[in-house]
Amino acid sequence: MTTPSALLKVMIDAARKAARGLARDFGEVAELQVSRKGAADFVSAADLKSEQTLFEELTRVRPGYGFLGEERGEVEGSDKTHRWIVDPLDGTTNFLHAIPHFAINIALEREGRIVAAVTYNPVSHDLFWAERGRGAYLNDRRLRTAARTRLEEAVLATGIPFLGHGHHARFLKELHQIAQRVAGVRRFGAAALDLAWVAAGRFDGFWERDLGAWDVAAGVLLVTESGGMVSDAEGGQDMLTKGSICAANLALHPLLIERLQAAA
Repeated sequence: MTTPSALLKVMIDAARKAARGLARDFGEVAELQVSRKGAADFVSAADLKSEQTLFEELTRVRPGYGFLGEERGEVEGSDKTHRWIVDPLDGTTNFLHAIPHFAINIALEREGRIVAAVTYNPVSHDLFWAERGRGAYLNDRRLRTAARTRLEEAVLATGIPFLGHGHHARFLKELHQIAQRVAGVRRFGAAALDLAWVAAGRFDGFWERDLGAWDVAAGVLLVTESGGMVSDAEGGQDMLTKGSICAANLALHPLLIERLQAAA
């Protein structure tokens, strides 16, 4: 068992502190103050509180690091080589509908590369974490991507565009190319957990578009450190800027990219 580094322990502690507030609010979903951020895109008081907790905890320990959060955006740091990339509540719609499938996502970027990652579900207490070159873990268990190599055996996850968000026609073309060739496609509503579940071998692969860097930064490291491959939907390495992602094991990844290209 590899033990987390001091820096990763900081990230885990911050996630657990923010999770306490989310867990309390999740028990009182009906009482949440909810404001509209866009069509079918809600931001809750819990979301904002969680990000504030993460910002305070992480900047207290590493005051010079930059910070990119879903709610507050980019905060420049004096240390230009390090940046926290944070989603305080991935799966907001699940959260607001009392569906216990959401996560806190924290990644540390060093000179443009993700070097540490934490994805934590406060309800299940699944703590996914990884450090570059040291593997990926679920709590204290080492993770490996699933061993299946044929699409017809694979269960994949994706995200479905919703009201006012995403390119619906393109998604339907991609789904047509993929769904008829696989054992199943799932849509659980939290990209961070979809990626963590690919790392854990629960899903064989995952693809989605129109994501923020905070949705995928931690998951990129979790999947690669568990032996998988991650790219943008075109097969390149611009996941954080393009907002598209395709993740799977080494055998299935090129087959998924081929199907996505066929849908273009």
